[in-house]
Amino acid sequence: MTPPGRGGEERHRATPWAEARALAARAGRTGPVRSRRVPLTEALGRVLAEPLVALTDLPSFDTSAMDGWAVAGPGPWMVSEGGSVLAGHARAAELPDGEAVRIATGARVPPGTTAVIRTEHARTEQTRTRPARTEQTRTERAGTEQTRTEHAGTEQTRTEHTGTEHAGTEPSRAPAGGVRLHAEREVLPGQDIRPRGQECRSGDELLPAGGPVTPAVLGLAAAAGYDELVTVERPRVDVLVLGDELLTAGLPRDGLIRDALGPLLGPWLAALGADVAVTRRIEDDADALYAAVTDSRADLVITTGGTAAGPVDHVHPVLRKAGAELLVDGVKVRPGHPMLLARLAPERHLVGLPGNPLAAVSGLLTLAEPLLRGLCGRRPVAEPYRLPLRDEVHGHPHDTRLVPVVHRAGRAVPLHYNGPAMLRGIAEADGLAVVPPGGARADDVLEILGLPWPSPTEGCFT
Repeated sequence: MTPPGRGGEERHRATPWAEARALAARAGRTGPVRSRRVPLTEALGRVLAEPLVALTDLPSFDTSAMDGWAVAGPGPWMVSEGGSVLAGHARAAELPDGEAVRIATGARVPPGTTAVIRTEHARTEQTRTRPARTEQTRTERAGTEQTRTEHAGTEQTRTEHTGTEHAGTEPSRAPAGGVRLHAEREVLPGQDIRPRGQECRSGDELLPAGGPVTPAVLGLAAAAGYDELVTVERPRVDVLVLGDELLTAGLPRDGLIRDALGPLLGPWLAALGADVAVTRRIEDDADALYAAVTDSRADLVITTGGTAAGPVDHVHPVLRKAGAELLVDGVKVRPGHPMLLARLAPERHLVGLPGNPLAAVSGLLTLAEPLLRGLCGRRPVAEPYRLPLRDEVHGHPHDTRLVPVVHRAGRAVPLHYNGPAMLRGIAEADGLAVVPPGGARADDVLEILGLPWPSPTEGCFT
């Protein structure tokens, strides 16, 4: 391993920001992806290790899309006396031509059904046999018109939810007696019926491998017949927080400061898909750091601080002693340029983050996030999202800058408090703008690095 350099040599060996991210992503994809079968109740937030393939047709039978009437043939229809067809019940008998039957949403459509008529698009009339006579009466009450037409020995009573008068009734093909159904709109064959296989056929690929298991994916998997999912085993991460000057409780005092990275890193890494096994604080002691790094069995070791060349910066010497291979030794990015990526073993890595909080966040997004994306089996990001800047941002002469921004009316607004030791800006941010060397002007369109949690300005708190 090449010893750390100084001054111009350090700038020369530092890796450009985009290249460093690409190297980290490739490092995460070098080993096999370990998978694990878990119940649906445990799969949320994991990553699909295999494509989600339909185990059945969806829907698996023709179903009614609405509450209403299943009808066969052209209308009007005589209503079947066999009761209603309900969801979850066994297959109904075939519906003869000229008949209708009540049906509930989600119920299996009886064989022979031409269409489903929504309840609000149909009306019924009662027919009953009685002695023949010829007379016609109309009665109106409470906005409901009843028309009785008696002829040929049959009296027909029609109830309509309208004030419009009708001169008579339509003749029925069916025998006198019972309930007749009329459609109040044109009936199209197949309307309001979800045909079998409308969404997918058995064996269709519903989702590719590498996608996150969201609540919607859980619902789709359950509908498709799954009780378990094959998911990627979460990579194990050990976090080593370095420094004699760190307090874990109380107010800063006597030259000591609160540890901000211990509380920050575990949840952030978990949001990226990692299983954080331990977060340990280690004093500025090279032997203690060497023991912690070499004893760890984690897929990824994260260290904070100690990546520069100061008197207590022990990360480089420890990596040399451990026989590690440096893949990235410094990145041309501000804040966070002393970050590094090393291979401890064929399938084990270490990401060294700077000790300043925002610089450490920069290292997380530059090296740890793309590395973990590969270790988690997630698909590479197809296209970064971009937004125009509202305000000018000053840049570094030679390095990329990562600047916290919020979204306002479709623009990225740079935030103050963006120094290497500051967390105030990132705590409010929706993302970090990638500012090229030399800076960016208002209206320039920049890549935005998203954060792995709901946006503070666009989430449920707005």
